[in-house]
Amino acid sequence: MHILMTANAAWNIWNFRKAVVQNLISEGHDVTILSPADDSVADLEAIGCRFMPLEMSVKGLNPISDLALMRRFRRVFRVARPDVVLSYTIKNNIYGAFAARLAGIPFVPNVTGLGTAFLSGGWLQGIAEALYRTAFSRLSVVFFQNEDDRDLFLGRRLISSDQAHLLPGSGIDLAHFNAVPLPPAEEGVSFLLIARLLRDKGVVEFVEAARKIKASRPDVSFRLLGAAGSQNRSAIDRATVQNWQEEGVIEYLGTTKDVRPFIEASTCIVLPSYREGAPRTLIEAASMARPVIATDVPGCRAVVEHGETGFLCVVRSSESLARMMERFLGLSREARVAMGQAGRNKMEREFDKHLVVEAYRNAILKTVQLR
Repeated sequence: MHILMTANAAWNIWNFRKAVVQNLISEGHDVTILSPADDSVADLEAIGCRFMPLEMSVKGLNPISDLALMRRFRRVFRVARPDVVLSYTIKNNIYGAFAARLAGIPFVPNVTGLGTAFLSGGWLQGIAEALYRTAFSRLSVVFFQNEDDRDLFLGRRLISSDQAHLLPGSGIDLAHFNAVPLPPAEEGVSFLLIARLLRDKGVVEFVEAARKIKASRPDVSFRLLGAAGSQNRSAIDRATVQNWQEEGVIEYLGTTKDVRPFIEASTCIVLPSYREGAPRTLIEAASMARPVIATDVPGCRAVVEHGETGFLCVVRSSESLARMMERFLGLSREARVAMGQAGRNKMEREFDKHLVVEAYRNAILKTVQLR
């Protein structure tokens, strides 16, 4: 079949959906990626994908200005004529679903996050809900990455129970993200946050907690890995990051295409995010047998078992985050190793990429047969 995959960035497909792409290609399907272009296009083409650029703004959700985006989707679908469309990210899910219906093409969205509009309350949330309800009304399969988001859609009657299917995030390649020993004890303890440097990822709380810990434990390291100064409304600018470095509270590591060496060099991975779909950072860290600390919010709590694979803290609370860090610091090395191994075991049981691949295989067969 000809399968088209769409998201709001090519790196989203490359970083999070590569296992699905590679499996589809290995089974003989033709795969087209439709997204805005970025540095990941060459990587996708190198593994056998066709790439089609998509002009879109990733900011906001405005039905009037986004009509042009829906028309672009419709035009591409009619020209490319895929047998099925697999979609990710908010605008691609909503407007892609509308366009696919008009073009008579099966469509399978993956709700990887809800977005500010959906969670804002008031009239803006009402518009977002109406768009989701209408766009998804005739779909046979809608994927969710955690139970909270699924139950929210069901509770607000945006979809029916027979449409909703759960996925373990984007799955993890357990051989690529293999378990590795903790760093030597003499290197000290290091906490690492891997994310785009956004306030919504809890970066400010991480820095504030680091200040609290360093007041009594100056030997503990706190590191940030991820892009600063993006166009996101909650982005943290580079000057602020530079000030944190000069203060001595954190070490900024910049960006990377391979997070594994940084996870391996760290004792614990931290993600104090305000909300997640299925946090890739935590899944990768647990797969490499690293204990994790995250907020007790949708997405994170699906990955972390409090007291077993890591710790959960109160969202938007640097005090709670610092307490969980102090609790981790109080563990013996043997307890930290056991916690990391428990995380690895959970990934093997619940998050193996083969579970995601099989779910997509079944969804594609179901939607195409119902066509």
